[in-house]
Amino acid sequence: MGEETDTTKKCLFVKQKAVDTLNEKLNALYIYRDHYFEKHSLDKAGQKNGDVENEMKNTLNLFENLKERAEQENRAMYLYLKGRALNVMPHHSKEAEEVLSRAVKLDPKLVEAWNELGECYWKKDDIEEAKNCFSGALLHARNKVSLRNLSMILRQEKAASNKQRSENIEQGVAYAKEAVQLDANDGTSWAVLGNAYLSSFFTISQNPRTLKSCMSAYQQAEKDVVARSNPDLHYNKAIALKYEEEYELALESFSRAQALDPTWDAPQQKEKQLVKYLNNVQDLATHKGKLKGKKLQQLVQSIDFKQLGPYSGGSYTARNETIKLEHVPLKNLQPGINLEKVILGKVVCSVHDDDAVPFTFCLIDKEETCVAVTVYNLAQGKGVIIGDSVAIPEPYLAKICFKYKQKEWNFVSLRVESPVLLVVNGRKVGRDQQASARLSTFKKTD
Repeated sequence: MGEETDTTKKCLFVKQKAVDTLNEKLNALYIYRDHYFEKHSLDKAGQKNGDVENEMKNTLNLFENLKERAEQENRAMYLYLKGRALNVMPHHSKEAEEVLSRAVKLDPKLVEAWNELGECYWKKDDIEEAKNCFSGALLHARNKVSLRNLSMILRQEKAASNKQRSENIEQGVAYAKEAVQLDANDGTSWAVLGNAYLSSFFTISQNPRTLKSCMSAYQQAEKDVVARSNPDLHYNKAIALKYEEEYELALESFSRAQALDPTWDAPQQKEKQLVKYLNNVQDLATHKGKLKGKKLQQLVQSIDFKQLGPYSGGSYTARNETIKLEHVPLKNLQPGINLEKVILGKVVCSVHDDDAVPFTFCLIDKEETCVAVTVYNLAQGKGVIIGDSVAIPEPYLAKICFKYKQKEWNFVSLRVESPVLLVVNGRKVGRDQQASARLSTFKKTD
């Protein structure tokens, strides 16, 4: 009797082991993919997908060998595990979609299968079906994967109005926050939260605290080796850094994204665009818009302090109080915000940027000091032209000085958060010229 009991136990163990064995093999496949750069140098990045595909094929061989036993144990689970194995690659797999669809039909409460099926639909750009899968999974259990995926989808979904767009962004932030609360050690969730904050900053309100929260989330994400190995994190972080005018860090982040995935063109393109932009800014600021001597002198001589307009009275209203203003030449400005100061100059050129944000031009004052000016939140089609006089209260000055890949930049820039702060040709700029910035990001996984 004892021998029969032991034999029965061994049979039960063998039967249970099929699904467990496949699950272990599947976990090893994803560890191989997500931790690839712990065992491989960055110069192997180009062969990562090929290596992962080979591992996937080896894994699927085991699935075929154990199919009969695993299906007897739990067919829905077997189909889910196989679908997840097929879904390890970045492109859409028709077979994965078919297998996962069968899994959720067999067990509609299998949350992991719903999430994986949602990923499948997403990879073939069927956003609506992907959303249905993630939303359906949440009906069965609150989980970080569904929450962060819905956060990403809400940022991609077409909105019928600006109001709906803002509501989607706000809901996306809420979903991402909940995902982080469920697992504060998951770097992928932190990265998604950072992207949600970044979208909120550009779409809803250009509140510096929102951007600070965005950068903080990215820093948390980078503590996780899986998230840190994702090129998307570094790419979107670079976008945020560019907006902060932390150009050196932005270029380094674009370069990191490119190194992690050499097949992805966007980081390299953005890096080249930023280098070109910085070259143009420095060249035009150094050579005073490249205006001919006579034209330049005419502009400088035409600067009239009456063009300070409402700022000529020595004060303006800001921060719910009356601020005294003293006109100073550009050369007297200090790095950072120059409280209670106002500057006046003439536009000598605008600087082309492949991104819509910021609007950049060069300004020269009476003493022929020339600086770059970056204006954010400017409505499309608005701006200033050569010869316009521009006054800026309490200007924020940054000295751009760094080297990157044998290139060197050294120029001064004034940052203006909103065009309504400007006085152009003696008049305050109207609120009709203010608009939300347009976010330039690229999504692979977000």
